[in-house]
Amino acid sequence: MDASKKRHLAKTITWRIIASVTTFILAFLFFKDDQHAVTKASGVAIAEAAIKMVLYYFHERAWYKSNFGLDKSKRNSQ
Repeated sequence: MDASKKRHLAKTITWRIIASVTTFILAFLFFKDDQHAVTKASGVAIAEAAIKMVLYYFHERAWYKSNFGLDKSKRNSQ
């Protein structure tokens, strides 16, 4: 794996961690008066991460198939 792919992978993973921790904190604050706040917040964070990964995959596939914003002469030469 080349350096740029490793960098993209590292950025993807670290961003997903930041996003999931943020979701957990927000969910915990919403449920803070509930004795099961940590369990509920964890469930929300896990569900959010799984759903968003699937949505991101299909979002990326749609953009991959799209020519929007690309110089057509460069796209055809790749």
